[in-house]
Amino acid sequence: MWTTAFACVLEGIPNMAESTEMDQLLTAFKKFAVHGDTKATGKEMNGKNWAKLCKDCKVIDSKNVTSTDVDIVFTKVKAKTSRVITYEEFQKALEELAPKRFKNQSKEEALQSIYKLIEGKEPANVGVTKVAKTGTVDRLTDTSKYTGSHKERFDESGKGKGKGGREEIVEHTGYVGAYKNAGTYEEKTKAK
Repeated sequence: MWTTAFACVLEGIPNMAESTEMDQLLTAFKKFAVHGDTKATGKEMNGKNWAKLCKDCKVIDSKNVTSTDVDIVFTKVKAKTSRVITYEEFQKALEELAPKRFKNQSKEEALQSIYKLIEGKEPANVGVTKVAKTGTVDRLTDTSKYTGSHKERFDESGKGKGKGGREEIVEHTGYVGAYKNAGTYEEKTKAK
C-alpha cells in the first residue's frame, strides 16, 4: 500500500528521483568546471565558469539575480585563500541564490527550481568564432590561382607538396636547373 518513494523517505533511504537529480547536477558541475581549461579535473570550478554556468542556465535573469550577485555569492562560499569552489560549496552557492531567484517560492521549492535550471546542462558555445567561409576566403585559398614560386608548392588537385614544394632539390645530373633538353646529350652524340 505504501508507495516506494514514501517508504524510502520513512526509512531514511534517499529517493531514486532525488539521487538522479543530484547526479545530473554533479554532471553539469563537472562539465562547466572543465570548460575552457585543459588542466581542470572537474572537481573544482573557478569564478569565470561559475558565472558562465549561471548565465547559460538562466540563473541570472537580470532582475532578481545579476552577475554581481553571482560574483558575491561565489566569494562568500569559497575558502578565503582559494580561487575555486568545490561541489559542496557549489551547492551552498545555489542555496544562497535560490531564494533570490525564485522569490515567490519557499526555500525548498526555490532550491528544487534552481536545480531544475542547471540539471543536464552543458556550456554553450554561442558566439564562439567559427571559420569564415565567404567568397573572399575561397578566392584567397584557391591554389589554382596562385602564381610564381607559390604555384610550385601545390599539385594539380590543390594538395601541398610538402618539403618538395618548399625547397629546391638539387639534381646531380650535370645540367643547369630547368634545362629543357636534359638527358638528350647521349642521343645527339650517337646520332652523329
